[in-house]
Amino acid sequence: MKLVCDLHVHTVSSGHAYSTIEEYVRQAKKIGLSGLAVTDHGPAMPGAPHFYHFANMRMIPEKMNGVRLLRGAEANIINKQGEIDLDRETLEWGGLQVVIVAMHPRVGYDNQGERQNTDVLLRALKNPAVKIIAHPENAKYPLNIPETVAAAKARGVLIEINNSSPLSRPGSGDNSLAFAREIKRQGWKVVLGTDSHIAPMVGDFTEALKVVKAAGLTEDDVVNTSWAKIDKYLLKH
Repeated sequence: MKLVCDLHVHTVSSGHAYSTIEEYVRQAKKIGLSGLAVTDHGPAMPGAPHFYHFANMRMIPEKMNGVRLLRGAEANIINKQGEIDLDRETLEWGGLQVVIVAMHPRVGYDNQGERQNTDVLLRALKNPAVKIIAHPENAKYPLNIPETVAAAKARGVLIEINNSSPLSRPGSGDNSLAFAREIKRQGWKVVLGTDSHIAPMVGDFTEALKVVKAAGLTEDDVVNTSWAKIDKYLLKH
């Protein structure tokens, strides 16, 4: 299965990542990846960029050295109301195309158990800017899997299979497979993201593809296997 675009990439602007856009583009070109989404962490994350970084993203060219660039962010859920740390003004000024939502420690909302975590995430999905749920398999933030998949499908929000979780989120492997199988059962779609924090990670979907295969997902189920599906489910959504 060939992926055309990596939809989850962090640059040095995230504060705990180590490569520039130019370095990612160089690596993408080297491995034959035709696009990537710049999705730095939202401003509630310690060390993350502030308002002007995101509001100024229109300055990023649509293509660099033949690699297509999508403007985005990994927004943080910051409270029990499911609010995220990027407001409408910032999103509109920057022309952000790929807004990912996730739960992270030390950004305002911490684990409150499966029931409340699920309710909070479902509130966040009501935000029309949100296009993807990042690393929902994270064992530190347990979720009700069937409810999460059903709500995401109803809202047209894609669910990520995160390639970095085996490295950065120990104990999440079973959850990742459970999510993938439930997505297959409910007939919804996934994206694969590397969650890259350094250029050599970009485009390496090895672990995520193992989950895809084990769950019986096909190329049709994975949105970032073609630009036509990316346009349909993300850019025109």
